[in-house]
Amino acid sequence: MHAHDDIRLGTLVPAHERTAEVVRQLLPHGFETFQVSFGRGVGDFPVEPLADAVRRVLDAHVVGPCDLPRRVSAVGVYGNPLTSPETVRDWERLIDAAHLFGCDVVAGFAGRISGKPVPDSYGPFATVFGPLARRAEDRGVRIAFENCEKRGTWQSGDWNIAHAPDAWDAIFAAVESPVLGLEWEPCHQVVSFADPLSQIRRYASRIWHVHGKDASILWDVVRHHGIRGGVPYAAHRLPGFGDTDWTRVIGELRLAGWRGSIDIEGFHDAVFRDALETTGQVAALRHLERCRGGEFVPNPW
Repeated sequence: MHAHDDIRLGTLVPAHERTAEVVRQLLPHGFETFQVSFGRGVGDFPVEPLADAVRRVLDAHVVGPCDLPRRVSAVGVYGNPLTSPETVRDWERLIDAAHLFGCDVVAGFAGRISGKPVPDSYGPFATVFGPLARRAEDRGVRIAFENCEKRGTWQSGDWNIAHAPDAWDAIFAAVESPVLGLEWEPCHQVVSFADPLSQIRRYASRIWHVHGKDASILWDVVRHHGIRGGVPYAAHRLPGFGDTDWTRVIGELRLAGWRGSIDIEGFHDAVFRDALETTGQVAALRHLERCRGGEFVPNPW
């Protein structure tokens, strides 16, 4: 048996001309997987050469006898597919190219009709993601919806309806496909005062990818201003620096038989940023390693 082959730990890397070199420099720190993110759009970016360059770097990395080969866990694009035909084409392109990265998960926002309540987007969602789901099924790819609210509410927003359980149930009913699932993280649930653990217990079988991102509630602000007083009441943090008990998160995932990657989503922490970005991400990786059980020890035969 290899080390922790059920739940791997990695990080998110932006797609650009130096992505393969960034991955090469991060590998010695122990990151096991990498999600490649194309931000809000793929555009005319040369996806195929990027996939080849990243896979060559991963294949060349030497691992120990108990370690698994490093790999790409997912690719993602985070535009609004319900209002942008360009984003729909980006989804199509990444669904077609996922195998070139050696992965089977494409992640992004479910989209939203801007300024409307969440249910007003269910019909347009089915129109867009019905064909995308069939395309993904044909190619052996899974679609994972990020659970970020993008500062939206149930009543109004601009980017994503897949940020609350009722919406998840509705979109899975609107497009009945086994490839539709979640790119879940506790950060957005903590900010919404939802219990991340109860969500894992209910939705583990539809979670395709996990983002390693956390949040801290600023309770002194909540007590004084509330959450609608115009004063930020929560801070996004790296794992190990927020309010989430990652030992329990990983425990619940394992109890559910979950297998996949937890990839750290950096560039959000107000403390570990700029020159401290990689320092913070490696600290978060070490924290997640401890929560996963520490160093893998094979059973005696």
